[in-house]
Amino acid sequence: MGMFKRLLNLPLSRTFFLFGPRSTGKSTLLRELLPESQALWIDLLDPELERILSQSPSRFTALLKNEKESGQSRKWVVIDEVQKVPVLLSLVHQQLQKKQFQFALTGSSARKLKRGNADLLAGRASWFELYSLTHLELGDKFDLASALSWGTLPEVMDLSFADRARFLKSYCNIYLKEEVIAEQLIRRIQPFRNFLELVALQNSQIINYSKFANDCGVDITTIQNYFEILKDTLLGLELPPFHDSIRKRQRKNPKFYFFDTGVTRALANLSPDSIQPRTFLYGKYFEQFIITEIFRLMKCLDKDWKLSYLRSKDDAEIDLIIEMESNKKVAIEIKSSDQVELKEVRSFERLGEDIAEAKLIYISQDPLNQTYGKVECLFWKNAINYLFELSIPS
Repeated sequence: MGMFKRLLNLPLSRTFFLFGPRSTGKSTLLRELLPESQALWIDLLDPELERILSQSPSRFTALLKNEKESGQSRKWVVIDEVQKVPVLLSLVHQQLQKKQFQFALTGSSARKLKRGNADLLAGRASWFELYSLTHLELGDKFDLASALSWGTLPEVMDLSFADRARFLKSYCNIYLKEEVIAEQLIRRIQPFRNFLELVALQNSQIINYSKFANDCGVDITTIQNYFEILKDTLLGLELPPFHDSIRKRQRKNPKFYFFDTGVTRALANLSPDSIQPRTFLYGKYFEQFIITEIFRLMKCLDKDWKLSYLRSKDDAEIDLIIEMESNKKVAIEIKSSDQVELKEVRSFERLGEDIAEAKLIYISQDPLNQTYGKVECLFWKNAINYLFELSIPS
């Protein structure tokens, strides 16, 4: 797998959790940062080790005691996929009080830890999340058409066409369906499988819980629980409806986006060449890419922004509203076309008036950056650059 310089900066000053969906490169990043010369590695994807530590967690303490007595000067312990043996976290907490080791704890699901009331170290550990590669991390290797069809999971980047298809198919079948099911103790597998495909097909739309319930043959509470599972396993993000009042914000339904466009397409059983410019699908996937790209960069660059969307009474919509630090708001309209449509810009400007003092940005693939009224129309890379004040690598 080609090595990509990740933007996420993991400070080695204190214990931390690193969560993210499977195959986003958590272990690769940590092996670069904390090789075995500097850290004791405990890999819970090794079934034998997982079995031993599940049955006898005290063996973990014995491992650390051996490490200390061996005279090695390794100060770090990495526990990969810690959610597989949640009880280890109580022992990590005890060890932190002794101040002999720092811990790097990775996981693809915080849900199992939260549900099992696992010890999340009560503020003694920083929390980071890692997702698919951003266009900045990919640099010269980034290609928009490929990103929309295949996504940007690190493993996908170096594979041939046929191998990419196989990888994404097995990712969806084995990891998403089997592992998520096994880990979340879902009793009925088929409705959850149907649900995953339906969410992929309706990705980026406002969630209609009762329609999902009818289509999957389960009740609304079960559907809400399924969405919670997707969020807790970091497989997707919800955009709540924007409203200055939090109480009102909670009454309308959110939108849902899977974390990666390639995974979405594979789950929806769509062929790679179905996402063609100037089609409805292309517009949907471009919107998903821009929103998840902003979300990924937020996580990499440690921005504590709130993301939402706005739909007016007459069904006009603003795709994304970002509430930044110091009360700054940015409203964003996302269009996949390579030419700015003035009519669309004007209706976006009218709708943007509903958001007090918001900066209005119209993102498209038009290479000319121009301003119409209060709206800045920016090429998508320039818009992201502007939001994060980054200098984009050439």
